[in-house]
Amino acid sequence: MNDFSADSSYRVTADELRQFIERIERLDAEKKDLAEQQKEVLAEAKGRGYDTKIIRKVIALRKREPNDIAEEEAVLEMYKEALGMH
Repeated sequence: MNDFSADSSYRVTADELRQFIERIERLDAEKKDLAEQQKEVLAEAKGRGYDTKIIRKVIALRKREPNDIAEEEAVLEMYKEALGMH
């Protein structure tokens, strides 16, 4: 009887594990599709004359806290000034 209970619990665990793996695989496929859609949007923007490198930077900046951005820009300005880059 112990063998049966261990075997059935193994099967349940294996089924559950398979479900987790399959869910992760589906999410990976969705991520790949979304990345492809992002590339298409960037290609469209580039075709309309926008600089996609700058678009990516703007997107990254919009994800950050304004205070962090201001502090980084202040330090960048200080370094540029110290190097005579103004």
